[in-house]
Amino acid sequence: MLLLAASHPGRNITIREAAQAYDISQAHLKKVVLYLVRQGYLCSMRGHGGGFSLAVPAEQINLGALIRKTETDFALVECFQRNGKCRIQACCLLPAVLNEALAAFLAVMDRHTLQDVALQPIAFGLPSVSAGA
Repeated sequence: MLLLAASHPGRNITIREAAQAYDISQAHLKKVVLYLVRQGYLCSMRGHGGGFSLAVPAEQINLGALIRKTETDFALVECFQRNGKCRIQACCLLPAVLNEALAAFLAVMDRHTLQDVALQPIAFGLPSVSAGA
């Protein structure tokens, strides 16, 4: 949703348009948009001409911070979970490697913003400027 909004600056995008662009249910996207509004990434407007748009410029949305806010679980394997029951947990060396990989992934994401990965409007098949604007 943020990629879609970033590709159409200054334009409100409707849930219907987003659902068509991504071929995802409107009900699901409403939940996603509501979450992103609550997190301060999107703003929404009801009524005629309404929809959602970025609440802050794309260059101010850090991808590492975004992932940390939106992904609730970085438990890559069972032993990372609170009540994991892996039988080899006490001697396994894989968690250290996975933690290093996760840290590297997040470090790369920390170096980029939404603007760095924004697409052209044509990628979504929507007009770049809303009708009447």
